[in-house]
Amino acid sequence: MKGKIGLVVGLGVGYVLGTRAGRERYEQIKTQWLKVWHLDPVQEQVTKVKSYVGDKAAAVAGAIWTGVVKIAKSASGNGTPGQRLDSAIATGKDAADDLAKATEDAVAEAKRRAEHDAKSTTAKKPAAAKKPAAPKKADD
Repeated sequence: MKGKIGLVVGLGVGYVLGTRAGRERYEQIKTQWLKVWHLDPVQEQVTKVKSYVGDKAAAVAGAIWTGVVKIAKSASGNGTPGQRLDSAIATGKDAADDLAKATEDAVAEAKRRAEHDAKSTTAKKPAAAKKPAAPKKADD
């Protein structure tokens, strides 16, 4: 699904940037895009993404900051310059592993939420309305 969306977006951007139709065609495309962008379902998804990214971006940034602090402390510790460098490198590797884990956790949570949202969206769709049966005619 992501591949299809990416392809459509890429084709659209390529067309807009590469078109020789001029400003008028660009304005038409822009107007249509803005109509789609301002639809309620699109804005609902944008709001969901913003809140999720805000939550998870803080976790990844926290892992980066913690790693930087650990590296700085290990580099400024006691010992010879070589020992401090070795300590900083080892701490850097640990921090990179922590960052990778935080990022993987964020991606896994994003996938889980996307699947959950997709399932709940399909579950909320009403079933197709059935036509009422035609009344039987009484033979006189």
